Amino acid sequence: MSRAVHYDAVIASPVGPLGLAQDGDALARVAFLSSRHRLRPPATPLLREAAAQLDRYFTDPDWRFDLPLGEHGTPFQRRLWAELRGIPRGETRSYGALATQLDSGPRAVGGACRVNPLVIVTPCHRVVAARGGLGGFAGATAGRPLQTKRWLLDHEAPR
Repeated sequence: MSRAVHYDAVIASPVGPLGLAQDGDALARVAFLSSRHRLRPPATPLLREAAAQLDRYFTDPDWRFDLPLGEHGTPFQRRLWAELRGIPRGETRSYGALATQLDSGPRAVGGACRVNPLVIVTPCHRVVAARGGLGGFAGATAGRPLQTKRWLLDHEAPR
């Protein structure tokens, strides 16, 4: 049985509700939620700043996040997530290219992307299939997750 995740705030976005969670003085989670989640305004300065920066990103895809991040993951996952934050807006990397760069395999890259705790802030949507297809997103290969990935990539496309 999966454990329910608690969100300290639920904010509206162009891609649907986003859940935000804080751990101490760091942003611990940004997650895509279904429309059944009720909005809950951020109650702490950090979560208000995170919501403001996400809003800024949706207005300006060149926005660079500057938030204290509380990522919990394996050393490999944290290395990959750092690499993802280094992919410039409007660019993508393939699972295979990242795997080669990190001396790993594409499935390990996909697995680490799937458990990314800070979607959008850590842009796993910029990782695509080797032959130019979207690949998966959030563990899905069709439906709303892929629509969200396409929206984010279109939003970030060079103008």
